[in-house]
Amino acid sequence: MADDNWTDIGAVDALSAQPLQRIKIKSAALAVSFKDGQFGVVSNTCNHAGGPLGEGHLDGDYITCPWHQWKFHRCSGLGEPGFEEDRVPSYPVKIENGRVLVDLAHPTRRNSKPHPPHPLERKVERQPGPPRLAGISTTAMDAANPRFSGSDHLLMHALAEGQKLGAETKLLKLNDLKIRPCEGYYSKAAEACTWPCSITQMDAKDQMDQVYEALVHWADAIIVATPIRWGAASSLYFKMAERLNCVQNAITIKNNVLIRNKVAGFIIVGGQDNIQGVAGQMLGFFSELGFIFPQFPFIAHSRGWSSEDMEKNVTLVRDSKELAEGAAMLAQRCLQMARGLIEKDEAPVHIERGGRKAHPLDYETPR
Repeated sequence: MADDNWTDIGAVDALSAQPLQRIKIKSAALAVSFKDGQFGVVSNTCNHAGGPLGEGHLDGDYITCPWHQWKFHRCSGLGEPGFEEDRVPSYPVKIENGRVLVDLAHPTRRNSKPHPPHPLERKVERQPGPPRLAGISTTAMDAANPRFSGSDHLLMHALAEGQKLGAETKLLKLNDLKIRPCEGYYSKAAEACTWPCSITQMDAKDQMDQVYEALVHWADAIIVATPIRWGAASSLYFKMAERLNCVQNAITIKNNVLIRNKVAGFIIVGGQDNIQGVAGQMLGFFSELGFIFPQFPFIAHSRGWSSEDMEKNVTLVRDSKELAEGAAMLAQRCLQMARGLIEKDEAPVHIERGGRKAHPLDYETPR
């Protein structure tokens, strides 16, 4: 140690073996980089959501945060071009006798320059107008060779009934949207799974934003339709559900309830059984998002294990007046409840934590 300000953080040979690493020394968490024979030392904590910069990677002379890909110069701490004012602290560094020394007492100042907010980040406020009903189709299909979908067929009946009842309606077919799968940001840290979704913030071409817009900002009621696949909801349903984790995680990390006074119903159709199992998963998941349900919140149909004749199943669903009427009545129940919630206009400012969220999350933010 040359003087009281300079701290030995390790041997040159060891620290130069990796282009980027996280080092905790005394009370400081550092992101230490080595490139072109020069060391750079900056704070390990990203300005955006506190991501660990030392666990990211180098893109030229910029450290890319592993959580949301914000970038900071590895030596100066300045943000990427266009965001230079958004900077993390950098530390003086020197080499003496084969050791790397850092002046922990004289970092540059951190300065946060907010990036433009994503449109989904706006305050959730119901806009005036008639009740709004969104239908979510989760059927996967080859567009070049379309087939009949029982769940889509009944969803169309539900939306048509919604229009008859004076509601605005919107149909979202997940099969038509280019949606990236969840990439496990929650597995990096709870704070890495943000609202809006990390992927949505980084990739303007990802179309999951249309689902977020419909569920969080636009709809008063939603009806999710799914076929049964191997005893479960469709693969597209689970792809959507995984990406909706950011809505639920907003409650976990910020007690931010995005879904308030919104109603959900379900249409479940399968050639084999397990309707109750599929319905149970959907009810449990959407209740954790904050949706509420009308009495008898789903309609369903299955030929059952004893009838593997899918050709007859298609005919039955297509021609069944009872199922069509059931879909219409599901829309009626959802909209009736939604109208009551709109007319009362009693959306609470604060919702007490419920379910497993009754206790705040106990965790230590990685730095």
